[in-house]
Amino acid sequence: MPLIDYSFLSKILPKAKIKKSFRKAKKSYLNRVRLATSLFFFGMGFCFSTWASRIPDMKSMLQLNEAELGTMLFALPIGQLVAMPFSGRIVTKYGSRNIAILGLFFYAICLTLLGLASTSWHLADGLFLFGFFGNFCNIAVNTQGVYTQQLFDKPIIGSFHGSWSLAGFCGALVGLLMLAFKLTPFQHFLVAFGFVVIILLTNYKYIIKAKSKQEEEKSSYSFWKKPDKTLLWLGVICFCGMASEGIMFDWSGVYFKEIIKAPGALVVLGYTTFMISMASGRFLSDILVGKYGAKKILIISGLVISSGLYMAVLLPYMIPCMIAFMLVGFGVSNVVPIIFNVAGNNKNVPTGIALTIVSSISFLGFLIGPPLIGFIAELTSLRYSFAIIGVFGVFISLLVLKLKIFK
Repeated sequence: MPLIDYSFLSKILPKAKIKKSFRKAKKSYLNRVRLATSLFFFGMGFCFSTWASRIPDMKSMLQLNEAELGTMLFALPIGQLVAMPFSGRIVTKYGSRNIAILGLFFYAICLTLLGLASTSWHLADGLFLFGFFGNFCNIAVNTQGVYTQQLFDKPIIGSFHGSWSLAGFCGALVGLLMLAFKLTPFQHFLVAFGFVVIILLTNYKYIIKAKSKQEEEKSSYSFWKKPDKTLLWLGVICFCGMASEGIMFDWSGVYFKEIIKAPGALVVLGYTTFMISMASGRFLSDILVGKYGAKKILIISGLVISSGLYMAVLLPYMIPCMIAFMLVGFGVSNVVPIIFNVAGNNKNVPTGIALTIVSSISFLGFLIGPPLIGFIAELTSLRYSFAIIGVFGVFISLLVLKLKIFK
């Protein structure tokens, strides 16, 4: 039985049988569905990268030290945690299409609220809402990615995550432009909001209105009553990868400003090189896995992540650090697409539930990692905090070697 109900294709093929309609549908229509899904990933990534590109400015505007910034950033994972227990059920009940559209819209609204923060507590409140709606958006959009994958014979999951990473690169460039024009964070965030609204208005019609397969609809599986150890370990691997990724998003600009002493707008160079490398790696992910296998690529990726972070610590100069951040970007680029694909094909747990479990654990790493850097940096230094986080890449390689699910 197909993963989803393709009855939405009946508009272009009214006489076709549903179980075969996706193979007979016009290629141009399917590509348009794929583009719409990619743009939703892009919009989600653009919102987050827009925020990340202005963190150094928000830190300066609110006169926060490293520990205070770390505390404020911790509001993001709290919002994620609050939404986590029921976001998956809401996506299932009301459909990933509806939640993806509403989630991305409110995610962009919360971005603009961050620009209005005049005190640290205003910023914390805004980050809480940003994390809350980000959780809904993440689960719904990733579910759409799985559904869209079912329309194609070739692997395309990596390209969706590549779109998210590409948005990070574009967000950094736009951030550089906004700094050049001396726009305030609120003005910058308002421009980003308008861009996301355009994405929604031009693509919502092509987002799949899909139904879960019958087994998932009737499933009584409860992760808390019968946890799947494989999914837990996959979540931990993804946690390590996304913690490293989140650190690059939130602290690369601060690292270049305070450790590298990069002048003016050049503080975004580390973040930009990281995003270029990560976006490129994710678009290549499907090809690399097909040629060398998921296990080998994940092991190498973990070692590359650690190598990049330690290089940045040992060689705190502009060119070496740009190369180091590129290594980290390439390393983390393969982790999420591979792990999500493996989790989605778990034979013991329905696909939707498996993705919710792994994505929830992994995004905790993405959101907890940056605040952790702030606390460690306050106790030691920012350089030493990067060195401590460098062990996450080694953990990825060791865990992949341990799990039998990787061949």
